[in-house]
Amino acid sequence: MKKYIAAAICGVSFIASAAQVNVSEVAKYVYPSNVAASASLNFMPDGLSFLKIGDGGKTIDRYDVASGKLIETVLDVTKTRGDEKLESISSYQLSADGTKMLVYRESTPIYRHSYWAAYYIYDLNRNTLKPLSSVHPRQQAPVFSPDGRMVAFMADDNNIYIHKIDYGSEVAVTTDGSVNSIINGVPDWTYQEEFATFRSMEWAPDNSTLAYLRYDETAVPAFSFPMYEGACDVMTQYALYPGDFTYKYPVAGEKNSKVTLHSYDVETRKIKDIDIPRKDLEYIPSIHFGAETSQLIVTTLNREQNLLEIYRVNPRSAVSQSIHQERSSAWIVPECYENISYESDGMIIRSDRTGFSHLYRLDYNGNDLGALTSGNYDVTAYYGCGADGTRYYQSAENGPVNRTIYKIDRKGVKTAVSPAEGWASAQFAPAMNYYIMNYSTTVQPPVYSLIAAGKEKTLRVLQDNADYAARYASAPKKEFFTVENGGVSLNGWMIKPLDFSASKKYPVIMTQYSGPGSQEVTNRWTMDWPQYAATQGYIVVCVDGRGTGARGREFEQIVYKNLGFYETKDQNAVLDHLKGLPYVDGTRIGICGWSYGGYETLMCASSGAGYAAAVAIAPVTSWRYYDTIYAERYMQTPRQNESGYDKSAPVSRVSKLNCPLLLISGTADDNVHMSNTIELTALMINQNKWPDMLLFPNMNHSINGCGTRAVVYSRMMQFFFDKLGK
Repeated sequence: MKKYIAAAICGVSFIASAAQVNVSEVAKYVYPSNVAASASLNFMPDGLSFLKIGDGGKTIDRYDVASGKLIETVLDVTKTRGDEKLESISSYQLSADGTKMLVYRESTPIYRHSYWAAYYIYDLNRNTLKPLSSVHPRQQAPVFSPDGRMVAFMADDNNIYIHKIDYGSEVAVTTDGSVNSIINGVPDWTYQEEFATFRSMEWAPDNSTLAYLRYDETAVPAFSFPMYEGACDVMTQYALYPGDFTYKYPVAGEKNSKVTLHSYDVETRKIKDIDIPRKDLEYIPSIHFGAETSQLIVTTLNREQNLLEIYRVNPRSAVSQSIHQERSSAWIVPECYENISYESDGMIIRSDRTGFSHLYRLDYNGNDLGALTSGNYDVTAYYGCGADGTRYYQSAENGPVNRTIYKIDRKGVKTAVSPAEGWASAQFAPAMNYYIMNYSTTVQPPVYSLIAAGKEKTLRVLQDNADYAARYASAPKKEFFTVENGGVSLNGWMIKPLDFSASKKYPVIMTQYSGPGSQEVTNRWTMDWPQYAATQGYIVVCVDGRGTGARGREFEQIVYKNLGFYETKDQNAVLDHLKGLPYVDGTRIGICGWSYGGYETLMCASSGAGYAAAVAIAPVTSWRYYDTIYAERYMQTPRQNESGYDKSAPVSRVSKLNCPLLLISGTADDNVHMSNTIELTALMINQNKWPDMLLFPNMNHSINGCGTRAVVYSRMMQFFFDKLGK
């Protein structure tokens, strides 16, 4: 009888669909074809000129900012002096004084956000090109000293080295590095993924000292997954026998890397071990020098991540002093420590102490110099302070779906410098004299404009994406709407078919991400599979439930220690709302999502709410399987919150999972391991259930390359064609 009841709930699973997805048509809407052109510039230090790679990577040219005219070619790979030659370059990094740059041609990925490369030092004045290291063939995270005369980097033995450009010499800073044991100067996997930090070494302003973090991950449990020959970036060494990839990955409740702070004196070549006198110290998310060498600013967190403590350290004396604390009843939002701005007279920090995220000034002794912003809205970015004292920032003051750029002068007068509606962001020159504004709406692709700061005069449009806009002119458009649930108004968008008729009944695909602090419902340009789905006769709906961002602390942190509960309530309220619409077929509503969205898809599909089909891509199936920093930030440890982990886990709800399910995963996902999918599948089989499944060999969490993104969404759409009909 239970089987018949389940079949009745998900009766559309028996719909036969003759429709077939055209992968080439899907590809037109998804990555990489859906990406609009951008226009970011690499400004020179004075902000009066900028650099740009030209001639297929063979040149780097310098242009005048005001006129846009070519001034000179600063690098031509065919004309460099010395024995070293490159056919082309892929990227470059400019020294602070603008006289040298680091360039490389090819890179090898390590994790999603990090890579190895063979770097070269190019001297703009001498036209010389030399390897960064003649001893170590590949390097990671190189950084110039402020005077441009030295470069610190980590080699593949996990040790830090300093290349002294004037002498062409190389000095070992550390010698204890060891793969999967000791890392110097570069963060471990967890820090990279969850603290958005990719280098852990910083030069003092006077070039005398290099401060760095050392990660001892010896006690961290290792995780391995197989590697195959594959068909994208083929690895022939695994043609007959699979290999494996092993790295340190601490799941919730397990040991983290032990992180310690050190300083290296360039003249004496001696290392000082710096003690941070905090008993509950677990994480050091960042280190950064202030205006002086005695002002090394060190951010620290306890394991619960509800107490941020900032220290000022003198790297010469090794004396450290606590100068600021932020506490939370839930978690300290990452923006508080990831986006500190260091200025000549102090720091600009973000805090949600009032219930909303705002900007505050601190001097380097920790004295509170007052709030820069206030109100019932979140500040979402800080851009910096100009020579005249004018500060620029971005906020959601005009509603969480919009982003507006503001400036505040010395007298505290606030002025909007972008439209109230739509989404504006900015890239400022180091001197804050010019900036590029990127502005879009749901119906207007990004337009990049070069603007003179102060008078906010638009000098010219760098990129209007006119051809791109014409290509998608007939694509279905988003409409905003709201859903009420428990007295809370939730923001959403809906995309209807172009030939929409209110007298017809349409199938619906709900899509969402739902993770803490995230946001999918925005008044900015996006083009992706939802527009394709609408061309196939589907209504696509997305709603940001409780826990998502830009709506203040209470809205976001209600999910604390209870992930999946309020998010599911809110998505189910969306489901009920849709069923009440006259043009929706309530028996043909599916749901999908990627990563946290895949997790929430499984929570909804096992809630008994009556979804007709579900597609979960790279889903977390238990927070016990996920990393310490992310899982414990929102859930504490499994020992502290055992029932919370149980209730929030799709693997604990398999008995309630009764609608057709498609699982998609990359076999080399270093973030959400494929084992999440395997463990859920094992439990489903044990209860005489089975999902459809598509695995991508050797693909990571992004499942990208060799046209695979189009395959992901083609398979998803075919599943919905088969289960929901057209």
